[in-house]
Formats: sequence, structure tokens, C-alpha cells
Amino acid sequence: MPIELFNKDGHLCLMFTDLCREGGEAVQSNQFLLIDNKTGVIVDPGGNLAYGELYLGMTQHFAPHQLSAIIASHADPDIIASLDRWMTATATAKVYISRIWERFVPHFCKSGKTTGRIVGIPDPGMRIPLGRGHLLALPAHFLHSEGNFQFYDPVSRILFSGDLGASLGHGLDAQTPVTSLAEHLPYMEGFHRRYMVANKVLRHWAQMVRKLPIDMIVPQHGAPMKGPAVQEFIDWVETLSCGIDLMTDRDYAIPG
Repeated sequence: MPIELFNKDGHLCLMFTDLCREGGEAVQSNQFLLIDNKTGVIVDPGGNLAYGELYLGMTQHFAPHQLSAIIASHADPDIIASLDRWMTATATAKVYISRIWERFVPHFCKSGKTTGRIVGIPDPGMRIPLGRGHLLALPAHFLHSEGNFQFYDPVSRILFSGDLGASLGHGLDAQTPVTSLAEHLPYMEGFHRRYMVANKVLRHWAQMVRKLPIDMIVPQHGAPMKGPAVQEFIDWVETLSCGIDLMTDRDYAIPG
């Protein structure tokens, strides 16, 4: 069952959290359906493990073949490996992804399926139409992908943050929002230190998002953050050493 993140005046945001359960080997991931005024888009639709149940789950809220857009934060398999099947399932839906990945994502599909349907998001970002309004594609390059975007919904004031803000671990409840960051950090710290590229980029990101009214940060893995946890997370990552900040000669030694 999807989690209702927002529902008001014909604007609906749903999160699917438990579609990758086969064998228990795949990383948990979230998929998102956004609907406004009878227009629907899907954000980070996931890989083939998620496709079947996501398609069926969507049918209770929106006809999948009528999706206007498939939106991807970056090109990892857990983000968009199911693209071939979505190209078949939708009639004319555009695929929005960073311009640096627009010639790579067709490799997920049979030849010709993506022709004329990929929109490369420029590095500064853009507005993506959704019903009566739009989503903002916000630059989040190197967090963690070279070409990476987050998606801000001005109506719900939700930031769909991709891998930034992700939490992983046994016993983690991805369906329950986090309102205080301190006890949640053990599920986040190791991932962010390894997958985020450098503190410099995190500082630029924090400076950017502080200009937005954000009620909830919803990552692609793990639980959403809301209330005090939103500002606590921004403050935390702004000072986090990660990625190349932590690399030394010991990490680039010839194996014994």
C-alpha cells in the first residue's frame, strides 16, 4: 500500500516503499507518484523488481498509460532500470533526466523505444510541467551522481531528494517519518560518508535549499524527514566530511 504524503485540492503525492522484497537481496527503495488535476508523473520508478507491483498499485489512483512524465534523479539501476517496460506501458510519456545521461538511458531499452521521448535536464535545472503547476528540478550534482537532480513540489512543499537523505539498515521503518535526526543518524552516516562526493558540494546544496519552504525531505531510500528533522538534516550535511574528503594514499594502494 502506498503512503499518502500529501492530498489536498486535487494534488496528491504517494510514496511506495516495499516493492523490492524478492529474495531480500536488493536495497530498499522508494518510488513516487504525483498527481495534479488529472495529470500524473512518476519519480524514480525503480528497477524491474519494483515494476509489477508499482504498476498495479498505481492503477488504484491513476491510469499508468496516461502518465505524462517519467522523472529520474539520475541513471542508477534502482532509479530507472525498468525504463523499457515503462516505455511500453505509457503512450507518450517523456523521460526527464540529466542531459549527461540522456544518451546512456536508452541502453535500458530495446532499440528505438526512447526516440523523441527523452528530455535532457540542463545543469542549472528547469521547471517540469505537472497539471496546473510544475516541479522544480534542482541541481544536486555529485550527490551522489555526476548528473543528479532533486525535485521540489511547490504545492506540497516536499523535496524529493534522491540519494541525499537516504537511510539504510535492518529494522528501519521506511514508512514512518523521522521528526528528530539524532536517533536516525546511525542509519544515515555511513551511506553519506561513502556516497556523497565532497563537503564542498554539500555546502552549496545547503545554501540553495535554505531558500525554499520545505515541509518534508523524502529520499529514495529509507524514511522521510519532516518537522525539526528537515533543518537538522540540512545543518548536519553542511558540515559533513565525505567522499574525497576522507581519501588518503591508503585507499589507493596496490592490493597485497
